[in-house]
Amino acid sequence: DAGEVAASGKAAGAVNVSRGMLEFRADQDSPYHDKNFSKDKTVILYCGSGGRAALAGKTLRDLGYDKVYNVGGFKDWVEAGGAVEKP
Repeated sequence: DAGEVAASGKAAGAVNVSRGMLEFRADQDSPYHDKNFSKDKTVILYCGSGGRAALAGKTLRDLGYDKVYNVGGFKDWVEAGGAVEKP
């Protein structure tokens, strides 16, 4: 969520979408659709601890996204040497 990104940063190149807005941003028929979402793209998810990312993955699969992967928690990303962008 935005507060976590402000405090810790985000994976380099990541698009921040809160769990509460995911369905709107990912649905191509929604007026709130984010053009970063496309069913032909690979979507890699993470959140603070991995739980919301797991729920988001199920939601995206239910919306017809096939290439959806859960990295887990942001801490896991950082510990694995993943690049981070700070606000």
